[in-house]
Amino acid sequence: MSRLKGVAARDPRAGFRAERGGGGASSVPQGLLKAARKSGQLNLSGRNLSEVPQCVWRINLDIPEEANQNLSFSATERWWEQTDLTKLIISNNKLQSLSDDLGLLPALTVLDIHDNQLTSLPSAIRELENLQKLNVSHNKLKILPEEITNLRNLKGLYLQHNELTSIPEGFEQLFNLEDLDLSNNCLKTVPASFSSLSSLVRLNLSSNQLKNLPAEISGMKRLKHLDCNSNLLESIPSELAGMESLELLYLRRNKLRFLPEFPSCKLLKELHLGENQIEMLGAEHLKHLNSILVLDLRDNKLKSVPEEITLLQSLERLDLSNNDISSLPYSLGKLHLKFLALEGNPMRTIRREIINKGTQEVLKYLRSKIKDDGPSQNDSAIETAMTLPSESRVNVHAIITLKILDYSDKQTTLIPDEVFDAVKSNIVTSINFSKNQLCEIPKRIIELKEMVSDVNLGFNKLSFISLELCMLQKLSFLDLRFKILPEVLYRISTLETILISNNQVGSVNPEKLKIMENLVTLDLQNNDLLQIPPELGNCVNLRTLLLDGNPFRVPRAAILMKGTAAILEYLRDRIPT
Repeated sequence: MSRLKGVAARDPRAGFRAERGGGGASSVPQGLLKAARKSGQLNLSGRNLSEVPQCVWRINLDIPEEANQNLSFSATERWWEQTDLTKLIISNNKLQSLSDDLGLLPALTVLDIHDNQLTSLPSAIRELENLQKLNVSHNKLKILPEEITNLRNLKGLYLQHNELTSIPEGFEQLFNLEDLDLSNNCLKTVPASFSSLSSLVRLNLSSNQLKNLPAEISGMKRLKHLDCNSNLLESIPSELAGMESLELLYLRRNKLRFLPEFPSCKLLKELHLGENQIEMLGAEHLKHLNSILVLDLRDNKLKSVPEEITLLQSLERLDLSNNDISSLPYSLGKLHLKFLALEGNPMRTIRREIINKGTQEVLKYLRSKIKDDGPSQNDSAIETAMTLPSESRVNVHAIITLKILDYSDKQTTLIPDEVFDAVKSNIVTSINFSKNQLCEIPKRIIELKEMVSDVNLGFNKLSFISLELCMLQKLSFLDLRFKILPEVLYRISTLETILISNNQVGSVNPEKLKIMENLVTLDLQNNDLLQIPPELGNCVNLRTLLLDGNPFRVPRAAILMKGTAAILEYLRDRIPT
């Protein structure tokens, strides 16, 4: 039997009333309603609805049309035993308001009404006490009804892209809330009472008008993801440093002048501080960031990087582009960085040609300078070139001390056997065969399959990738230049970074990319992508997705500027349901 006892009690005739009009049955196919009574789920997204048909609100109260037509019911189709509606999706329509009849669906656990034209929510929303997920994003809400605080079982509340200027009193009563998105609104303050949202794991406050954060925010002891990008923050409360569960912190595009310290944030993995006004990076800022993987400091006013940068032993991505840095500590070369951005700095100690060759070349250069400003006589002796038939050099010193097999910028069509022979019994973790005329991957690369993790084959004439690349068991970084994204790439499950910018790639396969669980960086800039599949938003492991310079129309540039998380969210919101 139906579980809507409370509703039935208010109107004892409700369960025996024939369906009323009001845009009802004709707007919703009877087959959909019949299926919804069985499954408890109804999807009416993208149907151009300007109002919700009455038959939807009364789906669990009124006698179905087929019953009124005296159709026989089988044992499995008896309407009075059908399931209460628990999931209602009416997104991507033209709804300007919702009726108080919404309260006739108290069994709802999911209500999705994103991408409509709602300016308010009905007070009857208080009846939805079982609701766990409410998505009202991309509407025109200016205020929230106080009754929303009655939804004590709510776990996910999505209010992004509205016109909210304040949060109602009593919001802290949503103590089961785990995911709260208030981004892209008009909020100027955050209530101190937010600290009582003790179950919150993810909080997105980006693209508002916040000038400060309340110190009480540190009371969110389970918070892992805090996004305050694109606000007007001039400082961060010191209490924030005590948030022990924090893993991702986004503070880009604010007005911060100094870097906060994080003595208790032992789990912090990503710190995004780009596009601020930070002038100094000191040891005190770095010494506690034991777990940091990504440090974004681009577009600030930094003049130097301290030696203590080497304390960040887990660091994988460091973005220092567009600052005032003229030199780097040689010790930076000791870090196992996968990505180092230095563009837009008045760098004097590293030649531009080295920077242009990419991260591994810069790190190699810095490591070569650690002992002194030049190689010793012994080093010079080791580095003496082997003369090959092509009269090129193999840098034996790089093989022995830096574990790099470098045969780049030779304009050769094949890699001579002597290059691989030079490895001998040494361990090699990086291969650089870029800037040649290679048409295929050297087959002898398989000989290094158990140790190589980085392969640079950029700026060659490769038209396909052979399966040999799949045999490189530790491959995590691959730099290529291509017209088509080779199928074999999708099979390399260990890949963490794919850089295929400045090519002519016309499409990608989001389903296959999603399977690549280790992929965190995908650079598709300056290609021929006419559209970005919404399903790419499901690649939640991506930390960096670069799409600029392609001919697609959506996502718009304004979305791209907000960074990877915003792009993925935008794409997910547009996956057909």
